[in-house]
Amino acid sequence: MSDELQARAAHSAAIRERAEAEMKAIGIDDAFIGRLVDTFYARVLAHPELGPVFDARLSGRWPEHMEKMKSFWSSVAFRSGAYGGKPVQAHFGIANMKPALFQKWLALFAATLDDIAPNNDAKAWFMTTAERIARSLTLSLFYNPALDDPALKRS
Repeated sequence: MSDELQARAAHSAAIRERAEAEMKAIGIDDAFIGRLVDTFYARVLAHPELGPVFDARLSGRWPEHMEKMKSFWSSVAFRSGAYGGKPVQAHFGIANMKPALFQKWLALFAATLDDIAPNNDAKAWFMTTAERIARSLTLSLFYNPALDDPALKRS
C-alpha cells in the first residue's frame, strides 16, 4: 500500500473513531438508531399527510427501506461510510411530494426524539443533522434557479 493510501486509511479510521466516541458520549449506539428509525417510521405511516406519500412509494418494500434507513443513520452518526445509497435520486418523482412535507417530517422527527432520545445532546445532534438533510433534499428537489433571477424579482 502506498504512503498516500495508508495516510487516507488512517485518516478515515481516525474520523470513525472520533465519531464513535462522540456518539458514545451522548448515548447513541446502533440499538438506539434502530429504535429511532422504527419509532419514527411507524409515526410517519400513521401521519395523515406523510403516511400516504411514503406508503405509496414504499408499498411492499418497507422492510428494505427500514434497513436502509438504519444503515443510513448509522453511517451518518458513526461516519462509517457503510451507506451507499443516493438519497436525492431516491426522492425524485415521488407523487404528492411537496416542500411543506419536509417541515412536517422534521416536526415528527423532533417529537420522536423528544420521546426517546437519551438526552438533549443526542436530540440536538440528530435534529441538526435531520435539518441539514431536509434542507439539502428540499433544495435538490424543488429549487429553481430561475426564481433567483433579478429580472424576475423586479417584475
